[in-house]
Amino acid sequence: MTAPQTPPARLDHAAVQRILVGLMLAMFLSALDQTIVATALATIGRAYANVENLAWIVTAYLLAATAVTPLYGKLADIRGRRPVLLTGIAIFIIGSVACALSPNMPTLIAARALQGLGGGGLIALSQTIMGDAVSPRERGRYQGYFGAVFATSSIAGPVLGGVFSEHLHWSLIFWINLPLGLIAYFVTGNALKQLPRLERPHQLDLLGAGLMVTATISLLLALNWGGMRYAWGSWQILGLLGAALALGALFLRRIATAPEPFVPLSIMRNRVVARAIGSAALAYGTMIALTIYTPVYFETVLGLSASAAGLMLIPFMGGTVIGSTFGGRLMSKVAHYKRIAMTGTPFATAALLPIAFMPGQLNIALIGALLFVVGAGIGPSFPITTVSIQNAVLPWQMGTATALVNFMRALTSALLVALYGAFLFGGAAAHGVTLDSLAGAGRNLAGLEEHFRWVFSAAVACLALSWCFLVAMEERPLREAGAVPVPAE
Repeated sequence: MTAPQTPPARLDHAAVQRILVGLMLAMFLSALDQTIVATALATIGRAYANVENLAWIVTAYLLAATAVTPLYGKLADIRGRRPVLLTGIAIFIIGSVACALSPNMPTLIAARALQGLGGGGLIALSQTIMGDAVSPRERGRYQGYFGAVFATSSIAGPVLGGVFSEHLHWSLIFWINLPLGLIAYFVTGNALKQLPRLERPHQLDLLGAGLMVTATISLLLALNWGGMRYAWGSWQILGLLGAALALGALFLRRIATAPEPFVPLSIMRNRVVARAIGSAALAYGTMIALTIYTPVYFETVLGLSASAAGLMLIPFMGGTVIGSTFGGRLMSKVAHYKRIAMTGTPFATAALLPIAFMPGQLNIALIGALLFVVGAGIGPSFPITTVSIQNAVLPWQMGTATALVNFMRALTSALLVALYGAFLFGGAAAHGVTLDSLAGAGRNLAGLEEHFRWVFSAAVACLALSWCFLVAMEERPLREAGAVPVPAE
């Protein structure tokens, strides 16, 4: 039975601004935590005299956060946005305090998993709530603010992490979440009281949720351990991949037969949602993989210092924010909004080609300019795909759909990081180079230039495929305030 289509009450600009401030604080919490920890890892390892398990500080958070993202979206559609978001912030704060007070490495890893259970829904829920607050026609211009949050966290996180761990105490990277989290909790809690309630009574498909979570964890463990902790052909990795495939198949069967599946078939079959997710996931995954491996390229092939390699990421991230902000604002002013991203992505793809063909022959200034074009080119696809998905589903399905696209973006990021890493570290291993020695290597160590050619070529292919999904995506008119869609099955 179709739920009654009651148009949501329109909020004035002041109310939207209050909601936006609260959501930006919530998103900043999650985004900052993903960048501030990296520069403190070595200090934490020395403090606990345990360096062999350092990777789990990052992996535990990643596994938990990625796995529960769809669950947050579904719960937000059932229970409402405000209580679910506040619960996520509260769990994140508790996990942060537990991290700061951890007496040993195993406790810290467990606390990081708890922190991930809270942080996993903050970004998706913030985007969902923004979708409730403003119409799709107006929504694009607000997406640029979210891009600014990610840019700020990507720059401030490593700096704060380094300062805290080197000059103060590493636990401050977690204690800082306490005041920030409390501010986000109370500001968001008050602002969201004005948000229209769009949830509908449903049953939570616990079996479907469990299958999706366990399949995701199995796959992410295989991707994190493969080629690093265990060989790709080892029984451990093959077993995890087999478990992920089996559980994934059971999940697909479950959503096809359950009375109220965890991910409704109407969303899965939606021609806008499926293609927008494909485009967004490939573009976002390429961006994440490049932010991880490009600094290694600067250090090993071009001979830059670690700090200089980090600074060279600023044009790329700055271009992404500019492109995202420009694309979002222009989206609300034009009828054929899809053309913005369809124009930007080919420019990004073309800018990567010189780096892929001549990774060791280009000068630093030219590479910085090319990376700016790459970021500016893929930036518009983020607000355009997100708003297109939200525009194509019913308001009480928006949490599930938005969480689904964020989940697929995170999962694709893990897949592409593993794929690009196979090109790079497989080549490094062939020359007797280990992951530990790679970061401190000299210029063009062991002929890695050729392997980075494969890394950047893979990025070109992924962006080209992202563009193909975008071309295939149906472009529906953006709804004005008060309009409720009836998506085509």
